[in-house]
Order: sequence, then structure tokens, then C-alpha cells
Amino acid sequence: MAEARRLFDQMPVRDLVSWNTLIGGYVRRGLPGEALEVFWRMAEDGTLAPDEVTMIGVVSGCGQLRDLELGKRFHGYVESNGVRCTVRLMNVLMDMYVKCGDLERAKSVFERIDGKTVVSWTTMIVAYTKFGLMDDARRVFDEMPERDAFPWNALMAGYVQCKQGKEALGLFHEMQEAKVRPDEITMVNILSACSQLGALEMGMWVHHYIDRHRLSLSVTLGTNLVDMYAKCGNIEKAIHVFKDLPEKNALTWTAMLCGLANHGRADEAIQYFRRMIELGLQPDEITFIGVLSACCHAGLVKEGREFFSLLVSKYHLERKMKHYSCMIDLLGRAGHLDEAEHLVNTMPMEPDAVVWGALFFACRLHGNITLGERAAMKLVELDPSDSGIYVLLANMYVEAGMKKKADKVRVMMRHLGVEKVPGCSCIELNGVVHEFIVKDKSHTDSDAIYDCLHDITQQIRHTANMIDICATG
Repeated sequence: MAEARRLFDQMPVRDLVSWNTLIGGYVRRGLPGEALEVFWRMAEDGTLAPDEVTMIGVVSGCGQLRDLELGKRFHGYVESNGVRCTVRLMNVLMDMYVKCGDLERAKSVFERIDGKTVVSWTTMIVAYTKFGLMDDARRVFDEMPERDAFPWNALMAGYVQCKQGKEALGLFHEMQEAKVRPDEITMVNILSACSQLGALEMGMWVHHYIDRHRLSLSVTLGTNLVDMYAKCGNIEKAIHVFKDLPEKNALTWTAMLCGLANHGRADEAIQYFRRMIELGLQPDEITFIGVLSACCHAGLVKEGREFFSLLVSKYHLERKMKHYSCMIDLLGRAGHLDEAEHLVNTMPMEPDAVVWGALFFACRLHGNITLGERAAMKLVELDPSDSGIYVLLANMYVEAGMKKKADKVRVMMRHLGVEKVPGCSCIELNGVVHEFIVKDKSHTDSDAIYDCLHDITQQIRHTANMIDICATG
């Protein structure tokens, strides 16, 4: 761009094409400030009136800058100065409003477009998914007269972002039935959904699909494969994929060390962290969550303090709530309750339930009833309807031999109408994830499932009886 700008500045006469080319070039390279600076210079020159191509460039720049007010001004200029409102310009206006968080104006532009393109429909789907309005996004998707991979990917990504992995997998099956060929973005979305659900079988199918169709294993796709295998329980496969990747970035290393940390392999996670630093890669906030979690799993207090300090002192990152909760959990588990409490009290933000929960767990582990009660009361303040807090508090009293206090907590639960949340579990079968809740009969095969469960229970009882008979002689 520097060379293009030099040539532009040397031009004795500039027409509208030259101005538009420079503005568009800056926008395409993610330099919206420079694009707008050129536009204002063109406006000051006053010899040429902006056309729809000019406005596409500057409106796109406003979207990149998230400058809603300036974007609205340009939209007003388009309407009041007779600038030709092509579908492409309308699409860019929609995109700008979406990026700036103005859903209503995006909808208004969408509804006024005659001859909507796939880009128009997809942009509206993205708008709804950004605001978590997945039913509306699905409605727009269903209304589309024709679809390529882009709207499928947009809706799928929305489901993943909203933690609706099951719906994302369901949409992928629909995509296959519609004979739409998935691309790299589809694979990334599906791997993310598998990671959320722990759907290893489906994740392995995606990996085989990538190999079978010789899809290029980009850094993004490779990172998601590592993350999927780690989160679905196959850490050895995650390591194997990681080592075979032709190219890795900081996110790839972060996915690997976080996976190792979550599998309790703290020493290896820390080794990966140090190796990542040696290679000159810049860790981010997520990297430090991973390495602090590793220290927490292994009780490495000294190393945890070191990394907690480096986060700010060397890498100039901002400590987030999760960093504090990891550090408090580490200190608490190791018995440094006073230091953990001091860290809670000196946090720059209000501690959340995870922080107070970590402190409460540590107090229960080490029998510090007084501090445990304070942490439990904070948890109750944050969510009075959470039955788990009352149950854990009662259990702490029982473990400390304080039966009367435990009974008081249970009476309080009944008085407040707090009930235990029923347990929930998931199982993956033939690439489909099934969800079950205690006493649930909503599944279409629930009768057969309960019959099978009854048979298994009978077999367990029979085996237990046989063991007792053999033991008694």
C-alpha cells in the first residue's frame, strides 16, 4: 500500500477510479483509518462526487472501526444525494450495522433490498446469530430460495457460538442430505461442536473426511483438531495430530497445553509453554489460563505464582476473572487460605461464583469452617436458587461434626423452596448425541432404554449376590 500511495500522490490528475481504488485497497487490507483519511481529502478537493463504489469503501471502513455514528452519516448521504443503491452497497450497509451492533437498522436495510443475493441472506443470518437469536436466524435460513455453503456455515457457527453444539451437528446432517459440499469452515464449526459435546466419534469422522478429501490442513483446522481430541478425551491422539501439523501458531500451542493441563499432565503442559516462549510465540490470556490450570492440577504453587506474575510484568496482559479463579484454587488446594482470601479481597473486579466456589472448596478441604461459611454466604448472595451451594455447605458441617448446623441448612432449603437440580448425561451413538435427565421419558425409545436398564440392574445384583456367596463360603 505504501507504493500505491506514493504513486497516487504523484499523479498530476486523479479521476474517481483512482480515489476509489486507493480507498478500497486500504479497506481490503484492514486499514480503515487510512481509507477514511483519503475520502476526507477527496471531499475537501471538491471536484468529484462520491459514487456507490466510494460509499462501499467508506461504509466498510466504518464497519471495521465499529463507528456507528459515522456509518449512519454515510447512509444518510447515500439516501439524500441520489447515490445509486446497488445490492452490493445495501449488503455493505447491512454488514456495517451488524458489526456496529444495530440489529434494527440492519433488518430495515435487509427488508428494502430487491433481488436479495446469498450475501444479503447470509449477512442477516449472521446478524441474528450475533445477538443469540437463533430461532430468527433459522427462520431467515429456511426462507432462502437457494443456498451455497456460506449460509450453512453462518448458521452452524451461530449454533456453536451459542453453545448449541447438538443443533450444529443436526444442521450438518441436513447439509449432507442437501448435497451441499462442506468446506474448511464447515469442518472447523463441526469440530468445535464436537468439542462442546465430547462427541469423539463424530470428531474422528470429520478427521477422516479431511484426509479422504485431501482438504488442506490449515493452522486453524489443525488447531481445532487438536482441541477436539483433547476435549473429547483422547489426549494421545491430540499430541499425535499436534506433532504432525506442518504449521503451528500460538493458538495451536495453547490448545495443546490446555489439553494437557485438563488431562492432569501438568509437567508436559508447562514444558509446552516454555517451548512456545522459546520459539518466540506470544502467549495470550487463554494460554495463561492453561498453564495456571496445569499448576493447579499438580499443586505447583511456586510455578503458579511465577506465571501469574509474568502475565502482567512481561507480557502486559490483563488478568481476567478466570486467571484469579485458577490462582485462588491453586493457593486454596495447597492450604494457603490466607493468601487466597487476600487475593479475593484485592481483585480489581467483583469475584464471581467460580472464585468464591474455589475458596469454599479449599475451606472444606482443609476444615476452615469460618472462612468456608463466609464464602458460602457470598455464593448464596450471587445465586440463592442454586441447590448445590446448600448441599455442599450442609456436607461441610457434617464432615466437621456440626450436625445441627447441617440440619438448619436443609430446613432453609425447604423453606426457600430450593430443590436439587436433576442430573443430566449425554451419550454419542452413530454420530448422534442423546441427552438424558433423571426420570426422563421424553426419548422416543425410553421404554426400551428403561427395560435395558432394568436388565443391567438385575445382572449387577445377581453378580453381587454370587460374590457374597463365594466370599462366605
